[in-house]
This record gives sequence, structure tokens and C-alpha cells, in this order.
Amino acid sequence: MKRMDILRRIENAGVIAVVRGKDQEEAVNASQAIIEGGLKGIEVTFTVPNAQVVIEELLKAYQGQDVVIGAGTVLDAMTARLAIMAGAEFVVSPSFDQETAELCNMYQIPYLPGCMTITEMQTALKSGADIIKLFPGNSSGPSMVSAVKAPLPHINLMPTGGVSLENMATWFKAGVIAVGVGGNLLAPAAEGNFAKVTEIAKQYAAKLAEIRGLENG
Repeated sequence: MKRMDILRRIENAGVIAVVRGKDQEEAVNASQAIIEGGLKGIEVTFTVPNAQVVIEELLKAYQGQDVVIGAGTVLDAMTARLAIMAGAEFVVSPSFDQETAELCNMYQIPYLPGCMTITEMQTALKSGADIIKLFPGNSSGPSMVSAVKAPLPHINLMPTGGVSLENMATWFKAGVIAVGVGGNLLAPAAEGNFAKVTEIAKQYAAKLAEIRGLENG
């Protein structure tokens, strides 16, 4: 039930913000700015120093709210366990790792490994991955989604890399469950301009609402 609830919240969030930063403070401030802008999905990457502390802090701050907070750039099972012990609600990797998949299954935490080929995706699905991170998304484009869904119609895909306000609707139209967004959303955080991060997050939230309005309309 826990796992299904988290998956539902990832799907509801629609846009997962990939948060990087030079230190804990920048990552926390950027995450808060994004949530303030109306986005409900945060992926704190383990390129952030002490990322597990950032995850703990955010979970405490947004407890009981419809915000889903996970860990990204998780390269091995040891890091995945560290993230899960900190409370991470999902685990994202740039590539598939069998031990990480098994650990996430044991703790009933959704695992989102990065895959590019049908073979990689099939291996990940067999190992219990709930959502496949299509990565890097900019090397394949939305047409890859339709191509994958022909032989694997039930696959849940989340492209990361190359997703923008301009092409987000095309990705959802192709059939993705969510999108991962980093670079252009987070860029102002490096200069300490968190108000700008909130402003861009609002644009993404508005675009998502527009896309969902069209889908339901």
C-alpha cells in the first residue's frame, strides 16, 4: 500500500524537480522555492553534500502535505539504503543497478532507474522497477516513448534531460507518467535567486495544469 501511495503521488506531482546544489543550504532553499511555486515532486540528488540530511529536513518541513520527496543520482545499494533510512520516498539512478532494485523492493520504495534501450527497460521491469527514467531524454525525444510503448504498453516512463516548458506537452501527449526537470528550473539557484526559481516553478505548474485540463477536457 505504501508503494502504491507513493507511485500515485509521483503521478499526481507530474513534474519532478531534480535538485542539485553546491551545499545543503542551497538545495533546501531551492526545494522550498520550487514547492512554493506549486510543484509537488522533489528529487534531491546525491551530488549534493549530505543529501540525506536535506531529505530529512524537507520531509520534516512538509510532513502531512501532498509533497513527494525522493533521492536522485543513487549509484549503488549502499547509497540507496542511506537515502531510504533518511526517509526518501523514491530512489532514482542514472542507470539500472540490480542490488539497488532489490533493496528498494525490500523496503517497498519505488525505484526509477535510467534506461535508454528496450533491453535495459525490460531488465529493470523484471527486477521490479515501477517507473523507468528515460535518460537522457534529449538524446531520444518524445518519439522514443511511442516506440517503447508499442511492445511495452504498460510501461511507466519519466523522461529526464531535455524537458522544457516548450516541449512538456509533447512528452505527456506521447504517454509519459511524469517528467524530470532540472537545469533551466534550477539555474537561478546557483546565483541565490530563489524568487526566480519560484517564478519558473509556477510556469511549470501552470503548464502541467493546462496539459491535464486538455487531457481531461
